[in-house]
Amino acid sequence: MESTANALNWFEIPAKDINRAKKFYDSIFNAELTLMPEMMGMKMAGFPIDNMSGKVGGALVQSDMHKPSADGAVVYLNANPSIQEVIDRIEPAGGQVVMPKTQISPEIGYMAFFTDSEGNKVGLHANG
Repeated sequence: MESTANALNWFEIPAKDINRAKKFYDSIFNAELTLMPEMMGMKMAGFPIDNMSGKVGGALVQSDMHKPSADGAVVYLNANPSIQEVIDRIEPAGGQVVMPKTQISPEIGYMAFFTDSEGNKVGLHANG
């Protein structure tokens, strides 16, 4: 792996219902995920990203191969500038906070875990 490359370049969060999952993530991040054309039997909604920026991108994905789970790998989503503002929108949007805002260290910032509308455990990270 190149030392200048991101360790992660794309992520997919499984969804049972792409529209419900999109509404959940739109709500907690106060953003608009983009529904993408269906391809290879997958329905997708992309997280906002500046294409070709070298930054990590990802999507919600509904397909026979994508099964929501609270076990396995955990993706941490960027909750800057305020992790607490994102946390406060999780339960009203239909999710559940499973670990509240917790300081990792003053240098690294804060983390939290939640279960989304589809049953996935997802992490949050922010400096404040």
